[in-house]
Amino acid sequence: MTEPIRIPAPEGVAPAAQYTHVVIGTGRFVAVSGQLPLDEDGKLVGENDPAAQARQVFENLHRCLAAAGATFDDVVKLTYFVTDMSHMPAIRAARVAHIPDDRLPASSAVQVAALVRPEFLMEIEAFAVVGG
Repeated sequence: MTEPIRIPAPEGVAPAAQYTHVVIGTGRFVAVSGQLPLDEDGKLVGENDPAAQARQVFENLHRCLAAAGATFDDVVKLTYFVTDMSHMPAIRAARVAHIPDDRLPASSAVQVAALVRPEFLMEIEAFAVVGG
């Protein structure tokens, strides 16, 4: 497997904090739809609890990646949609359980007015490149 190339600080760009600016991969592209804090029965996990919701979302991402023959090592981009930026520390803590700091993907975080249901505090999508 070809390891993705990570460029954390391209020349002339401020250093990244908690993400990598550029990730280059070769292989099969995998797109994982935004995952929500729902268990396998479709029940909300962690009402009003950003840490519990983040853990569930990352578990759902893990399962979706596995279904595509991918792992978090293959993830090149994460996009976080949050209803409140104050939830980002909980998301980072959940992410650390799956992705070490030396393998951070490119990332975007967007605060939104609302998600599809008002009890959802976050939705996270992933892009991965498998193999080479």
